[in-house]
Amino acid sequence: MTDTPIIMREQQYEQINAVLERLRADSSARVVFLVDKNGQPIAARGEIGDLDTTGLASLAAGNVAATGGMARLIGEKEFPTLAHEGERESIYISVLGRALLVVVFDERSSLGLVKLRARQASHDLATIFEEIAREAHTRASNDLSAFAEITDEDIDSLFR
Repeated sequence: MTDTPIIMREQQYEQINAVLERLRADSSARVVFLVDKNGQPIAARGEIGDLDTTGLASLAAGNVAATGGMARLIGEKEFPTLAHEGERESIYISVLGRALLVVVFDERSSLGLVKLRARQASHDLATIFEEIAREAHTRASNDLSAFAEITDEDIDSLFR
């Protein structure tokens, strides 16, 4: 299922953006991203400016993959959170199933505050992604039932 694309309705996308914006404001973060584990940006809120969002998304996904390899070497499944603290800017990454929550923050915030606020946002995002997954399952079931009506004769007649 991780290879299937994430397909969402506009309302779900708006809900995701609202969660990200609330997280950005509540944690005093500079930027908040939601990225899939393949490195594709899903949504972003905040002071994006000239920030290379695609590059950051790819590098965040690569970082999670690399640390996942390290986790397996020591007997862990994965590291569900990662933090990189810089002199002026820091990054917090939380693994949410198929997605990554990436928070970029500076001295206006703290790692503790970001972790606290990201935990609630993670629950909210998980609820949205559960709805997206249910809808995808329903679509897949409907697609399969459409093919159930096709007989071998119907297929053979296509090639005559």
